[in-house]
Amino acid sequence: MPPVQTTKQHTERSYYEGDVDFDLLAAEDADFAAICKISKDKRWVDFQDPNVVQQLTKTLLKCHFGLTISLPDDRLCPPVPVRWNYIRWIQELLDTTSDTYTDHHDPSREVLGLDIGVGASCIYPFLACASRPQWRMAGTDIDEHSLDYARKNVVANGLEQRVRLKLSSSAEAPLIPLDAMGVEDMDFVMTNPPFYSSDQDMQASYTGKFAPPSAVCTGAENEMICPGGDVGFVSHILDESLKLRGRVQWYTAMLGKMSSLQTIIAKLRELGINNFAVTCLQAGYRTKRWAVAWSFRGHRPRNDVARHGELVLGVLPTATAQTIAVKGLSRLVAGGKVDELAKELDVKWRWRGEMGIGVMEARENVWSRAARRNRRFARAGKGKEPPKQEAEEGESSEEDDNAVALAVKITCKEGEVELRWLRGSDYVLFESFCGLTKRALVGGR
Repeated sequence: MPPVQTTKQHTERSYYEGDVDFDLLAAEDADFAAICKISKDKRWVDFQDPNVVQQLTKTLLKCHFGLTISLPDDRLCPPVPVRWNYIRWIQELLDTTSDTYTDHHDPSREVLGLDIGVGASCIYPFLACASRPQWRMAGTDIDEHSLDYARKNVVANGLEQRVRLKLSSSAEAPLIPLDAMGVEDMDFVMTNPPFYSSDQDMQASYTGKFAPPSAVCTGAENEMICPGGDVGFVSHILDESLKLRGRVQWYTAMLGKMSSLQTIIAKLRELGINNFAVTCLQAGYRTKRWAVAWSFRGHRPRNDVARHGELVLGVLPTATAQTIAVKGLSRLVAGGKVDELAKELDVKWRWRGEMGIGVMEARENVWSRAARRNRRFARAGKGKEPPKQEAEEGESSEEDDNAVALAVKITCKEGEVELRWLRGSDYVLFESFCGLTKRALVGGR
């Protein structure tokens, strides 16, 4: 794909959290106002009417993202809020796992993603490109009818240079066709797979519920059903990821049931994949959906991103942050102690004293008693070592990059010090460094 060239201004949009305000939406769009009903001064819509559901989607895309789409009557009409929450979460995953360790959006970063099962709406590539001008997307689907609509929607939104679509015509073809696409690596893959393994499975999902589905479903069979349901589909992606590994930074998938999320998390743990993240994508008070992401690279997402939304304890990944209470210590004093500690160690240390923030990178555990004793012995035998040069933020050679066993960001505040796990595969190493820092701050070393 060609590089992105755009000067379009954009603002970061937050997650959808509550129900959509129909009054505000009706005031913005006359087409939506026309399909609303009013009862007891309250505006509402009939979610069992497919025309109404389509109009709500079209209005949200137009008013909130500047997008326009056309949809066939015999394919899924995607609700926007949960879809956007999925895209927003992926944005935060990438923003908090960059080489610069900055934990915020870098407008200059070019990102390439893949949506497996793009559908007629092409909604995920559209939301990604509308919100991030430097992002490009590829999309695949097994349904030519859906792809015909998706291609028309791409042209209608002027995204031909940023969204590329491909028909998956063979059941044996890879779900992540990097080689066929001529792509060496990719920032993320995503999928909103069929949730059910059979028609009986789909019908059983409604059994025992007190209310009908919250919205009418117009999806075709291939959009609703596949072998093994969502667990089977995501397991296939997991199998491919074991071969591709770091060629994709984040593998992500939406899941329809908490039990499906629990099954996939169990598989990740069985395979020893400990760098993963989970989220609840619920928007408003209707249907819940979940998403999981995993990576073979060492960059760790921020804790609130790795454990995002309403989740049960059993699916949570290892925490990527610890807070040390330093009652009675000012930010300046705590920062001085942290800076002194880091300079005693054989690590790369970037310290911004005026901000009370530092980033430490270590090639190995150099703070164990044995390592520190050996370092003192070497100093005594060879004289004082030359000072280590500080690299600029985000600067590292390829050799240094591959050798980083642990990277930690330390933020000193009044009364507490936060340690953020930025990089590494060994939680024990992170925990031991946190213990060392705590002893330096609140006890003798």
